Amino acid sequence: MLTPAALTLMMCASAALAQSTHPGMGANVWIDDSGWGTAFRTWAPNADAVYLSGDFNGWATNTHPLVHEGEGVWSVDVHSVWAGTQYQFVILHDGDTLFRQDPRARSLTSSSGKSIVVNPDQYNWQHTFDMPPWNELVIYELHPGTFGVMENGPFPGNFAGVRAHLDHLQALGVNAVELMPVAEFPGGQSWGYNPSHIFAIEQQYGGPDALKQLVDACHERGIAVLMDVVFNHLGPNDLASWQFDGWFENELGGIFFYNDDRAITPWGDTRPDFGRDEVRQWLRDALFSWFDEYHVDGIRMDGCRWIEWTDAGVNPDGWSWMQWINDELDAVYPGRFITAEDMSDNHWITKTTGEGGAGFDSQWDPHFVHPIREAVEAIDDDWRNMWAVHDAISFAYNGLPMQRVIFTESHDEVANGRQRVPEAIWPGYADSWHSKKRSTLAAVVLFTSPGVPMLFQGQEFLEDGWFDDAVALDWDRAETFSGITHLYRDLISLRRNLAGNSRGLTGEHVNVHHVNDWDKVIAWHRWMYGGPGDDVVTIANFSGDGWGDYRIGLPHGGTWQCRFNSDWVGYDASFGNHPCWSVEAEPTPWDGLPYSAPVSIGPWSAAIFSQSPDCTADLSGDGVVGVNDLLVIIGHWEEQPGDIDGDGTTGVSDLLVLLDAWGPCP
Repeated sequence: MLTPAALTLMMCASAALAQSTHPGMGANVWIDDSGWGTAFRTWAPNADAVYLSGDFNGWATNTHPLVHEGEGVWSVDVHSVWAGTQYQFVILHDGDTLFRQDPRARSLTSSSGKSIVVNPDQYNWQHTFDMPPWNELVIYELHPGTFGVMENGPFPGNFAGVRAHLDHLQALGVNAVELMPVAEFPGGQSWGYNPSHIFAIEQQYGGPDALKQLVDACHERGIAVLMDVVFNHLGPNDLASWQFDGWFENELGGIFFYNDDRAITPWGDTRPDFGRDEVRQWLRDALFSWFDEYHVDGIRMDGCRWIEWTDAGVNPDGWSWMQWINDELDAVYPGRFITAEDMSDNHWITKTTGEGGAGFDSQWDPHFVHPIREAVEAIDDDWRNMWAVHDAISFAYNGLPMQRVIFTESHDEVANGRQRVPEAIWPGYADSWHSKKRSTLAAVVLFTSPGVPMLFQGQEFLEDGWFDDAVALDWDRAETFSGITHLYRDLISLRRNLAGNSRGLTGEHVNVHHVNDWDKVIAWHRWMYGGPGDDVVTIANFSGDGWGDYRIGLPHGGTWQCRFNSDWVGYDASFGNHPCWSVEAEPTPWDGLPYSAPVSIGPWSAAIFSQSPDCTADLSGDGVVGVNDLLVIIGHWEEQPGDIDGDGTTGVSDLLVLLDAWGPCP
């Protein structure tokens, strides 16, 4: 009597084996008039022959030969093979028989196990999503293995665990999460920066469908998903691509890698060959799979300096590859947020490809994190450099502030012995008043400086342990320090202009107009177009002395409301509750601005001021900002009667204010 396995073997062996008529590299399921099955296609230019082996043929090594299409590509269609099937390639080269995973496998039993056929279209997406404007993004970086841990749940954590905490992130107000790398890596625990399989999703985290469920759940809550990807090196362990078809030189990686000194990286001699067309396409397709199959909204590309440089010097292959993929992404997926991690003060990373740049939208900024951390971590107030803080706030790549992602904590800045900010302020006493005050002062600077702000997991509840992929995030602290989380929530609300009175924090303009390095006080003005509801002024006191009558320059007259006071006792019972009053701007020029007012501010504290939005754009007086007001502006172009922003003439800036205020007056 035939067993089911034997029957399947006979059916598959008798099926027509032919060159694939279904395009696409890797394993791709298909349905047509002839039935259904899977097309297997791989690149092995030095193979003498290639066979397909799997659970569908009892792991036979010679029953399913692939046909050589030319240019090193081999393929076969196998009927009645569908998603869930396990398989591998058997490659004959120079007398050797090589068992290889599929370098394009979307899933594997493990990093060293068998490839699994996946149907990328089987998931039923529930939610569509529009990417927030980049100037309104607030990013939250997380590691699924330590963030996504549920009470009595598995450790390491997984995508389901991340989903369980999404309500916390939604309440916090972040509108983008950045997942540390989730491509299949060796073992069950890792930071993720050692990808073995660049198309596959880590099984420990739940695999492909679990990731799609997470993305769907984020989109349901208005949260974008950014994916951290690693292409500057691979592995170096459990690589399906290593010496894939048997050919290699200098004991290096073969067809997918450089086989000379350009292969060398700090993490192994596994730099992909960015100059070889087939490898460039392989990497490009892996990158696009995040958008095509997982509906992510952006990418953070790790270690770009090791793509553009090798130990031998500049690598034009890597630079041209980055230009190519950025042009491709802009054309196919406009509006997605593509960020580089270069950290070498390279403005060319975010210049357009037309200018010769790499074409990234933004890049992680070392000019912010290091001086701001130094300013709050210094033991003595005298050591705090307000001019360094000035430079950190005002820095921009190519004159465009949104070309930088700013942060005080990230996976790199709080690991391998480098502490979280509260712990670095007072080692062993991260819960102290000093640590709370100065770490939250850094948070105010983060959310009121131009750039795209980013938090690292647990920062909002004073997580004190450095990042370790074997230590779960301490979620008990979210309850213990709920007031600090409230502080972060209020800052994020202001940064995103959720109350409609802080639009300037989404703008590109900044003027650090007050720098007092003696008393350690600094203030800056942010705006988009200017005017009530737009202009925002932040004053930060980096000393242990409070002030009750400290004069600060203001850009306009009228009432300035205190929107935020980091010394409020509601954030922590130990805070001083130093008053933060609303002030009336006086026509006393100060700090190079036409108005000023005395303000009150606590020790190691910051206060944020703005003016309530009015209806100055209602030029016709009918209670609505609309067509009648637009006609006033058009009729008085370059004259005074249509002036909204107070610069004395009617022009483009007034038109922009009017369009932004369109609708009934508040």
